[in-house]
Amino acid sequence: MPRRPVTPEEAETAVRNAARPADAMAAAELKATVRVTLHWLAQRNPGRSVEIRVPPYAAVQAIEGPRHTRGTPPNVVETDADTWLELVSGRLGFADAMAAGRVRASGTRADLAEFLPLRV
Repeated sequence: MPRRPVTPEEAETAVRNAARPADAMAAAELKATVRVTLHWLAQRNPGRSVEIRVPPYAAVQAIEGPRHTRGTPPNVVETDADTWLELVSGRLGFADAMAAGRVRASGTRADLAEFLPLRV
């Protein structure tokens, strides 16, 4: 069953929450913040060319381009919840996260710098 769309109000609250350190959030709040921000990114940038993973919380496919249908996608971005929230809130830049080894990205379309920090 498809997930219902994220409302701008939900996205705004999640982005505001992302400005806080992940260890300052309860587990349920962290999970919700990661999921809402990932789904907002996918909703605002529809497509299936890049898979963005924040295990164990969620993964989405987003961004226009060649669609993948089976197996491992050719463009994958994976990070932990702390780093994702720092990227979403603008506390950390994508290039800096890559350089520090906090984001694993593969594929020619896996640069999320133009999409982060997340805007509502």
